[in-house]
Amino acid sequence: MTDRSGPATTGAVTRTACLWVPDWPVVAALVVAGLGPETPAAVTGGPGGRIVAVSAPARSSGVRRGMRRREAQGRCPDLQLWPADDARDAREFEPVAVAAETVVSGLEIARPGLLLLPSGGAARYHGSEQDLARELTEQVAVRTGHECQVGVADGFLAGVLAAREDAVVPPGASRDYLAARPAAVLVHARPGDRALTELVDLWRRLGVRTLADLAALPDAAVAARFGDLGVWAQRLARGQDVRPPARRRLEEDLTVAEELDPPAHRVDVATFAARRLAERLHEDLSRRGLACGRLRITARAVDPVTGEARTLERLWRTDDTLGGLSAARITDRVRWQLEGWLTASSLGQGEAPAPIAGLTLAAEEVAPAGALQPRLWGPGAGEDLRARRAVERVQALLGGDAVLTVRLQGGRDPRDRVQLVPFGEQVPPERDPDRPWPGALPPPAPSVVLPDPVPAHVLDDAGRPVVVDVRLGVSGGPARVVVPGEGAGDDGPGDGGWAGLDAAVVDWAGPWPVAERWWLPSGRRRVFVQVVTDGAGAPGLGLLLSSSAGEWLLEALYD
Repeated sequence: MTDRSGPATTGAVTRTACLWVPDWPVVAALVVAGLGPETPAAVTGGPGGRIVAVSAPARSSGVRRGMRRREAQGRCPDLQLWPADDARDAREFEPVAVAAETVVSGLEIARPGLLLLPSGGAARYHGSEQDLARELTEQVAVRTGHECQVGVADGFLAGVLAAREDAVVPPGASRDYLAARPAAVLVHARPGDRALTELVDLWRRLGVRTLADLAALPDAAVAARFGDLGVWAQRLARGQDVRPPARRRLEEDLTVAEELDPPAHRVDVATFAARRLAERLHEDLSRRGLACGRLRITARAVDPVTGEARTLERLWRTDDTLGGLSAARITDRVRWQLEGWLTASSLGQGEAPAPIAGLTLAAEEVAPAGALQPRLWGPGAGEDLRARRAVERVQALLGGDAVLTVRLQGGRDPRDRVQLVPFGEQVPPERDPDRPWPGALPPPAPSVVLPDPVPAHVLDDAGRPVVVDVRLGVSGGPARVVVPGEGAGDDGPGDGGWAGLDAAVVDWAGPWPVAERWWLPSGRRRVFVQVVTDGAGAPGLGLLLSSSAGEWLLEALYD
């Protein structure tokens, strides 16, 4: 193990150990075929069936990733080729996870071939992070016969690259460790992601060649120009975790479970139940507009001879820049894991796999999905991407300001708190919503804010205009609200400026004074009143009214 030094940075950091088995798709294919690691082999996949993984003997003969099949066989006539198989990779990786779990508990499977492990407590128990890495590599070699490498660092990308170099990066040094590396190393965080490969190539043509160049770009510019994938890549380039720190309390974990009666001995039977659970879990997440950071798969296996039950559990990382997993992708991960549990390759010598009597899926690190809610754009079928691309085409035709989205900003009345910004741009708010705003209207917020306030009359029981004096004294309680004009029908006020509203007031609250920039000639002094109406044309309608210089305006409506 090599120890890399660098200057420390301030702030809390998360230490992560990454266990990486080089060329895992080829290693898994060789295990299934019963061949040894000395065999020159490769795995093909993707468009055109190009080489996606190569064993060390094949690499020494000149075979490289991205080559066509014929060229690879020309360089190495003895080359063994297999198609890519995600289920095979996940199934054969289970023994590696079991071996690592004898050293560190609470591991995550980032993908077959790569494990993420918490290093803090385990490193203290074994003496140091170098000792922890040494223990992990030894246990995996002894229990599975596979060679692996372990790296420890702050942040996901730094940990992955450290594992590829068998290195330990000191706390706080990850950003410096990454700075001089080409931006192309981002593909190691998400192999096979075509969108990421294209984005890295675009950065190269724009002159953003290293991770330091990417980290130095303004956050708002990266988000506006390169979207969620660019924001994700910039976080990794800065040595940060994949997910940003939560500003709010995470939602409660969502769990679905099902008993299998009779217990399932075969993968296809257990997968049928897993599909139902995946659909239920995905429906719960979508209905609440949530995404999860981790998927915990738990199975209850029953020994067919003794009847003794034991719990099998595995945690999969589900980070995705576009939001959570679809039901089909959840099912795939459960199926891969079940194949690992229901085959003897994940068990000890002479031990038969036990049938699965119960399945539980838990969505952990559940949090709001963000601006692209699955319910809004449609989950699982790409509607979110198509909708976003359609909006971007409209912007390309009509200009960036032609499509606006709403964002909350600071202010005292509902209209001031609404900021319209071009879709896809991260424009700083004109007024910080986190600052105190004395005199702001109390919640709840109105459901409809009129584009422009509409003149109105507020009358008391005697039909006289209601007046609010400088001491907030009210001349009489509001009894009726009238909006001059025509357009009100039996179903409520017309949409032509809400003209024609004439309704009795059954309840009211206020007034709330708002004095803004009172020291300037352009300053405003207003009072707000909330009323609930019950009359012809608008039964049960809540209104927000303002008064300034004796004139009343209809500002907004409540549900």
